Amino acid sequence: MRKLAATPVSTVYGPVPSRRLGFSLGIDLFPGKTCTFDCVYCQLGKSGRKTSIRKEYVPAARVLEDVKKALAKGQRIDHITFSGSGEPTLHAGIGAIIKAIKKVTKVPVAVLTNASLLSLKEVRDSLKAADVVVPSLDAALQPAWKKVNRPLPSLSLEAIVSGLATFKKRFKGQVWLEVMLVKGLNDKPEHIQALKKAIAKVKPDKVQLNTVTRPPAEKSAAPLTLAELESVRRRLGGNTEVVAGFQERKQTAGNRRLKEVLFGLIRRRPVTLEEMASALGESRDAVRAHLDLLLQERRITSTTHKGQVFYEACGE
Repeated sequence: MRKLAATPVSTVYGPVPSRRLGFSLGIDLFPGKTCTFDCVYCQLGKSGRKTSIRKEYVPAARVLEDVKKALAKGQRIDHITFSGSGEPTLHAGIGAIIKAIKKVTKVPVAVLTNASLLSLKEVRDSLKAADVVVPSLDAALQPAWKKVNRPLPSLSLEAIVSGLATFKKRFKGQVWLEVMLVKGLNDKPEHIQALKKAIAKVKPDKVQLNTVTRPPAEKSAAPLTLAELESVRRRLGGNTEVVAGFQERKQTAGNRRLKEVLFGLIRRRPVTLEEMASALGESRDAVRAHLDLLLQERRITSTTHKGQVFYEACGE
């Protein structure tokens, strides 16, 4: 009997609730964790491929088709967001994909990037058609940068800051600079002072402070308290804000295979029952029942982090 070919996993997921982007339809350009960094706080875990090679990791045509299918469902989508399992700018076709999406919908496009490749003109040019770019800059001192982000040896912190500044000068959309703070690694006074100087060079529209809220790659990666984040916010001043918790809004329930949709969310990042129920417009009981099935099938597992239960995909 001939074995049927497996159906490719969709390159889109959600919409999922985002603290900054509302209901976000995520785009994942990679079959697994693929990045230029190996951050201690990464919610995707330790395993994965660290690379700076830009290529078409998944076909651009497939991404566009998946986006069209998601849009056709009629769910609330506030942003279409490039995020997922890797650094989006590693995909050589990201610019063409953004332009193609802009032709089929008026939903704004956002790109979450670690900014590691913005020193390259072709990467900066590829993001021109986006509406919002959310680059990260977790440290402006070399030792802290290496400890928190664990970058490829070929990357330069100075080049990243310069690339960010050049990109901001020429980009017509919004740039929201994210700073992820990890207790004891990049939150000391000298770290914040260096960040303030780098931020002054970049001149982002917003600076958004974040900390470790989901199960990290390294268990030692600890969060700052809200009071500590507020203290950093005051020191940075200007347009700095602490990223607020997502205000729960109910998504319209659609006709879908709930168990597989849940797994599609969980395989991208650890999520709570409440987040999934809110994002999908389903009752907590309905979501819990399908989570129980996925647990029984050993496709997912649960873990408790800072008093919250998160569901995450089991390793291969």
